[in-house]
Amino acid sequence: MHLTPQESLINAIYSSVDAATSRELARLHREEGITPPCRAGCFYCCRFHIVTNLAEAHLLAQYVRKTFSVEQMAALRTRTHQWHAWDSSRPGRPAPAATAQADLSAYEHCCPLLVEGACSAYPARPMVCRTHYVSTHPRSCQAASEAASGENPPVVLTSVKLSASPFAREIRAQIENAGLDFARATMLLPQCLALEMGWDFAITP
Repeated sequence: MHLTPQESLINAIYSSVDAATSRELARLHREEGITPPCRAGCFYCCRFHIVTNLAEAHLLAQYVRKTFSVEQMAALRTRTHQWHAWDSSRPGRPAPAATAQADLSAYEHCCPLLVEGACSAYPARPMVCRTHYVSTHPRSCQAASEAASGENPPVVLTSVKLSASPFAREIRAQIENAGLDFARATMLLPQCLALEMGWDFAITP
């Protein structure tokens, strides 16, 4: 799969992030006896608000364009449209006309890339997903993804996120070197994805 220089750079950063994450997880297990319960099939964190940026979303959109079938892309567009409509329908948020017609009758909010309990763009998932690990039982993550719960919130392994912080700074520098404001280029994943895909319901920052 041909990659542009920008895509190659983000992929190289992701490789470094994955290596740093693996080293920190091994250290936590070795020195502190901590092994996160995060496994394939556990996807409660995919219902959280996932924050990413336009540089990472560009790579994600290119992955979608190059690997998804026409049917998969159409389904992704529908799920992303539904997410925008759901997000706009929350209290205090007037629904834009572009999202008002989305069918939410059977919709359960989650990342639009989630398909049958798995990330459909796993190799191109953003850094926030690559570094999110917890030390608590999955029921804490489940409770945190629901509107109201008496469960304690999940305990996030912050040292894993910190191990990848130098690479997050590299992505920020790339965005700023392109003349963009990093804060305005940082949004929720479905918003970034819609912008990069050029879908008509995208919200311009």
